[in-house]
Amino acid sequence: MAESDSLLDPHGELRDLAGDCVHCGFCLPACPTYQLWGEEMDSPRGRIHLITQILATGEGGDAAAAHFDRCLGCMACMTACPSGVQYDKLIEAARTWAEKPEDAGSSGGPVAPSPLPARSLRDRAIRAAIFATFPYPIRLRAALGPLRAAQLTGLDKIAIRSKLLDRIAPEVAAALTVAPRNRRPQRSRRSLRTGRSALSPRIPAVGERRAVVGMLTGCVQQVLFPAVNAATATVLAAEGCDVIVASGQGCCGALSMHGGRQREAAAFARKTVAAFEQAGVDAVVVNAAGCGSAMKEYEYLLADDGAWAGRAAAFSRTVRDFSEFLAELGPVAPRSELALTAAYHDACHLGHAQRITSQPRKLLRGIPGVVLADIADGGTCCGSAGIYNLVQPEAAAQLGARKAANVAATKADIVVSANPGCTLQISQALAASGQTLPTAHIAEVLEASINGRSAADLLA
Repeated sequence: MAESDSLLDPHGELRDLAGDCVHCGFCLPACPTYQLWGEEMDSPRGRIHLITQILATGEGGDAAAAHFDRCLGCMACMTACPSGVQYDKLIEAARTWAEKPEDAGSSGGPVAPSPLPARSLRDRAIRAAIFATFPYPIRLRAALGPLRAAQLTGLDKIAIRSKLLDRIAPEVAAALTVAPRNRRPQRSRRSLRTGRSALSPRIPAVGERRAVVGMLTGCVQQVLFPAVNAATATVLAAEGCDVIVASGQGCCGALSMHGGRQREAAAFARKTVAAFEQAGVDAVVVNAAGCGSAMKEYEYLLADDGAWAGRAAAFSRTVRDFSEFLAELGPVAPRSELALTAAYHDACHLGHAQRITSQPRKLLRGIPGVVLADIADGGTCCGSAGIYNLVQPEAAAQLGARKAANVAATKADIVVSANPGCTLQISQALAASGQTLPTAHIAEVLEASINGRSAADLLA
């Protein structure tokens, strides 16, 4: 084994994974960044070639780091790949090489010196600010204060229209653009069982108890979309589940894991595993696609951590997406009619990473009156991709505009998704194109039907 391999790939796993790629090119038309630019190194095949070169030589450059950062991590290539290449593990490993050594190392193995030059001080400062804020609900709420003030005074619109921020701080401009505005639906879609956005530690099942489930409240989800968590708990309880909101839980580490900050992600993972182990649940239900995808990968994330490897593997086997769990459980709660046409958006980390596509559609079609509208090119990322729309705003805006046009073409009454980032991105892209279309999580649609509310209430 070459010296560079022993440092970057001590077990030889990355070299083996990269060797599975036969360079057939099936990934090219599926890759959003290759669609945008037609550049080989901005395709999965090209990035795997770069990874192979770096493993062989221990050397990279600014261009290689940029190509890794331009990847959305949408995993559409994995759906398209006939060889079953595990691109997710390859790109997440490659991203660690552009991080500081103390952030990049595996959960328990040796920390390799980065073969890539560090990102610019500016890029590192932006990423540090993002990762110091978004995974922490208290900090995220505090950061929303100035944003709300800017929205109330109209300063955010002035800043966006002036284009000055685009030139000097495009990431800040992107944050202002994609940030949610206070919307009445988030106030009206409060759980009828809890009567508030804060959830009780235990929400009892309605009728006969069929399961005891833990529920991840998340970080972005609980701050920006508390009604989604409330609706999730309501639906699970209506379907006969005792819902446990485990104390001690926080961020699951998905943003960190997908961003190449493996040590940080591992710390979040350990805390999450410990919280739900104490809860004693049959399954852990997740209503955010990116979070569910990451939590199912804890076994891999903590594989080198002797104290946690077994616990992480056992935990990952209990994780279920909200739609996945309900499809397995089977419905018992009566559904009332909702006369509306819904455009269902496949979140990448649900459709491509977790391969969950039929279950959400089956649940929506099980609601009387709901008509599903297919979104053209539905498997292509909307441009949200964790923090991608903040750190790669131009590419994200182009992909968002494409998605908005395809959503608008459905003539649907509402857009339904299963990931908070997608909801924000699609809402912003629709607004930028002059469209006004409500958005909802699938849990909110089910809650409205189960509790006998009208379509007008859901669309308000």
